[in-house]
Amino acid sequence: MLGAHHPVKASRGWLIISLRWAAALVVLGVLFHFLPVAPLRAAFARVPATRFLSVLFFYLCAHAVGIAKWRMVVNAAGAELDFASCAQCYTGGLFGTLFLPSIIGGDVIRLAVGLRRSPRPAAVLAGNLADRFLDVAAQGALFFLGFVLLPGSLPDAWQLAARRALAVFLLLAAIAVILMLILRRPLLGGRSVRFRRRLARFRYALGSVSRRPRVLAMGWVLGLAVQGSFLFLTALIAVSCGLLLPLRVWLFAWPLAKLAALLPLTQGGIGVREAALVALLAPFGAAAPLTLAAGLLWEGVVIAGGLIAGLAAFLLRRSQTPIKTP
Repeated sequence: MLGAHHPVKASRGWLIISLRWAAALVVLGVLFHFLPVAPLRAAFARVPATRFLSVLFFYLCAHAVGIAKWRMVVNAAGAELDFASCAQCYTGGLFGTLFLPSIIGGDVIRLAVGLRRSPRPAAVLAGNLADRFLDVAAQGALFFLGFVLLPGSLPDAWQLAARRALAVFLLLAAIAVILMLILRRPLLGGRSVRFRRRLARFRYALGSVSRRPRVLAMGWVLGLAVQGSFLFLTALIAVSCGLLLPLRVWLFAWPLAKLAALLPLTQGGIGVREAALVALLAPFGAAAPLTLAAGLLWEGVVIAGGLIAGLAAFLLRRSQTPIKTP
């Protein structure tokens, strides 16, 4: 009976993927319908293939730094993973983010490999959670820097909306913390001894990371460098398309567009990211066709990088020694 459910789950997953790709095409189709095509084609023509390939190369280099950061954080939790295993986890996760049905599909692959390779699975879970927190903190720092540098350029309505959004975010975070404290005992009460042992290992691993502030600080700096390089590469593509904007504008708009792409509407946020970028950059005088061209070219870099990462994960898996099961 259990095996009979697997085809149903697989077909449901492929249906979700198909629907999200269809939604991405619909969003892009709407953008193409309302925006003039001629400037878009001209913007694409301005970008030589060498520029695209060089951006792709540095995009992959930035993710190599991301692999080192992820390994540093999970090993600080006690995962004891070598670089090859961490590279397989990370590249597999990068591929899964684009081509799996869930918005956390990349983390599922990353953890699935790490849990099999590490002698301390709880450390992989705790380290991955800490690494995600550092990534969010890095993107938040970029947005905050852009917000601080744009008091005169940002419309008054946008400043008010940004302050309200920040207040709502802080309120939701506070509510989440309070609910966790209130529901802690009811949720954990009556659990099995095995579950409590696993939870204790997870808490110990999380504590191991929190007791190493230098690792957290270095992880945040590396995360800032990785996210900042993505922002800079996007701006570089935009310059090639003919879109010239101050870097502080990108610091404000790019993290928000990436946050919008996390909405589970399209596969990998394709289409949503471009639409958000067009809307966010319009008040700063950015021509919508040029913004869309830059966003689509960056999307091409991300998709190409995800495919290369998937190939790398496959090759790393082939080269790894099989795990012996007792």
